[in-house]
Amino acid sequence: MCGRYALHANPEVVALQFGLQEAPEFKASYNVCPGNEILVVRADREGRRVARAHRWGLIPHWAKDPAIGNKLANARGESLAERPAFRDAFRQWRCLVPASGFYEWQTRGGRKHPWYVRPLDAELFALAGITALWRGVRSVSLITTEPNPVMRPIHDRMPVIVAPQDYAAWLDRAQRDANELMRFVRPYPAERMSAYRVSPRVSKPENDDASLIAEVPKAPAQREWL
Repeated sequence: MCGRYALHANPEVVALQFGLQEAPEFKASYNVCPGNEILVVRADREGRRVARAHRWGLIPHWAKDPAIGNKLANARGESLAERPAFRDAFRQWRCLVPASGFYEWQTRGGRKHPWYVRPLDAELFALAGITALWRGVRSVSLITTEPNPVMRPIHDRMPVIVAPQDYAAWLDRAQRDANELMRFVRPYPAERMSAYRVSPRVSKPENDDASLIAEVPKAPAQREWL
């Protein structure tokens, strides 16, 4: 799963990397949580990339109660094409979610320990998402997949990361072939990822500052975290 992430990039840099015509407006955050309004990049009807705020937690267009979105912050990649809540969005309304890094919690010794994860070669990258429109409310789910070797000791899932060269293909509204689209739903290369343990303060949504992404030094008696 992906329960939290951070976005603290310069808006001008976001516009440049994601091919936007203007810098997007968003509040920088080191602790973005499900239920928040988050920045989403998608293609409009003319194929232009636009940035909009979406509620994190997908509300399918057929939903009777928006509370269903509380359970749909993530979408399992393996069932995107079949699950009713996700299949229409997967074929028609894919998006990119700009991020500076994401968090996962490792269960160890009966406790959960947060880790901060990001690509080694990118201070800004894209998480794969799908969107929906429900009675004027735009919402989004982040897509997850199996973990790579870096993530496997930490958690049994990880978010799908879309490489810059694949942005156009992922956002292409004309592409609705589920089999073709599934080639993007894969773990990010482990050799290009960084992961380190951070403060448990990130577990509380009200905490939101740069210290959350600072590495926690290893204690002498805990040389091996993984």
